[in-house]
Amino acid sequence: MNGLIFLIPVALTLGLAGLGAFVWSLNAGQFDDMDGAALRILIDEDPEA
Repeated sequence: MNGLIFLIPVALTLGLAGLGAFVWSLNAGQFDDMDGAALRILIDEDPEA
């Protein structure tokens, strides 16, 4: 029973930290271009051009 008193606030704190990180990444534009990075690796650019 004493473990639950310690673990419940720890779990809530970690959940809020994860939610805060997700909201921060949304506001920072991390999910604006989901396909661009995956497609840029396929583009064959000539380094001399």
